[in-house]
Amino acid sequence: MKKIFYVFTIAAFVFGLCACGASDQASNQPSSQPVDAAHNSENSLDWAGVYAGVIPAASGPGINATITLRNDLTYEVQYQYIDRPDGDFTFAGNFRWNDAGNTITLDATNVPPHYRVVEGRLIQLDMEGNPITGALADEYVLTKR
Repeated sequence: MKKIFYVFTIAAFVFGLCACGASDQASNQPSSQPVDAAHNSENSLDWAGVYAGVIPAASGPGINATITLRNDLTYEVQYQYIDRPDGDFTFAGNFRWNDAGNTITLDATNVPPHYRVVEGRLIQLDMEGNPITGALADEYVLTKR
């Protein structure tokens, strides 16, 4: 009887480890799966709209960020630095989709230009268009209103 108990305990532990690994992979990291050109963020999601959240700031407690994406491929970015009375900025322009249809690039030079578009969220990428890594990686997400 003890032997069966140990087998079930080990099986449950292994299953738990596998489940945790799967949820870690489902974070904001891009998928290594082949791109399905017929179904991507650009043509399958309702991506136009307003996205907002608080992103990290090097010089303070954070930035209230709002990005509006329009169907005509124009955008508006509003940044409000928390605890800075002179910290409100607005930028507007055009954006383009990458060939895979899952990432947009703003024509901006004043704000980070690359964002991964997923269901109901924009995930900020680094200045080269790669996923942000490190302890604050999950903080660079804006949620659709």
